[in-house]
Amino acid sequence: MLDDARFRQVMSLFASGVTIVTTAHEGRLAGLTVSSFTSLSLNPMLVLVCIDLQASSHSTIAASGYYAVNILAEGQEYLSRRFASPQAEKFIPETYTISPHGLPLLAGCLAQIECRVHATLPGGDHTIFVGEVLDVSCHEGRPLLYYRSGYHLLGR
Repeated sequence: MLDDARFRQVMSLFASGVTIVTTAHEGRLAGLTVSSFTSLSLNPMLVLVCIDLQASSHSTIAASGYYAVNILAEGQEYLSRRFASPQAEKFIPETYTISPHGLPLLAGCLAQIECRVHATLPGGDHTIFVGEVLDVSCHEGRPLLYYRSGYHLLGR
């Protein structure tokens, strides 16, 4: 029988990278841990993130019209946990910069992708934010992975 628990169990078998989606609107910084991220198109360059309608950052992304995807490196599990928690202050001074597009970019990440919202689509209890890629940055390192409801490192 298919139920929520069984569906979660099956989906946990899909290993994914870990990202933190950040945004800013009217001086307010917002961000959350997101595993539902993927590239969508090369021409035009599009990516998508799926954000829970109940997430506090959802309305800030919608109002801003911009977001950044910070792809976490191994050793950044603490960031994933911080941005997944309901704690109020997620942005610690000197651990991020503000990009020319006005988006908070987290220090030490494997990569950052800055986007302008190109389209929004309903996705059940989530909104699918399709982003037009404005800028990217890449850094050396290895990714943090999420598999079977836990954090893992890429095998060497």
